[in-house]
Amino acid sequence: MPDSRTYRPNVGIALFNASGKVLIGRRFKDDGPEIILPGLEWQMPQGGIDADENPRDAVLRELWEETGVVHADYLAETDWLTYEFPPFHGSHRLASFCGQRQKWFALRFTGSDDEIDPLTPRGGQPAEFDAWRWERLDRVADLVVPFRNEVYRTVARQFAKFAG
Repeated sequence: MPDSRTYRPNVGIALFNASGKVLIGRRFKDDGPEIILPGLEWQMPQGGIDADENPRDAVLRELWEETGVVHADYLAETDWLTYEFPPFHGSHRLASFCGQRQKWFALRFTGSDDEIDPLTPRGGQPAEFDAWRWERLDRVADLVVPFRNEVYRTVARQFAKFAG
């Protein structure tokens, strides 16, 4: 029987510092289809696009909600990319979706590192990360859960010109 669920509209953020590294956060909870695995807790910020919200507005909102960052300049964006959630049991806020349909944005961080604060909840959303760091873009796909690997590799290829 075919899956009647749809993909959740979503934005992903490759926030580059002046050295060409990207911001990644360590997820601290096992959240249904957004499962984390030991050693694979890291990811770049990402989040859902609200109804009638423009993806360029969503990316700035999600960046602020998840990291506190407000100083970033637009560099580029990808076409839409998708990934499927792994099977999970029980109810969850994302249970009506089979995966995520994402538009990734490359942004240049223009603030200072003390602006980055993933632990403070913002916009009515709980904190998702308990730590953050700057990482080489070409290494991030090896730090995320396997169902996101291919999207992260595509993002790394498309945004390589912004990396150090």
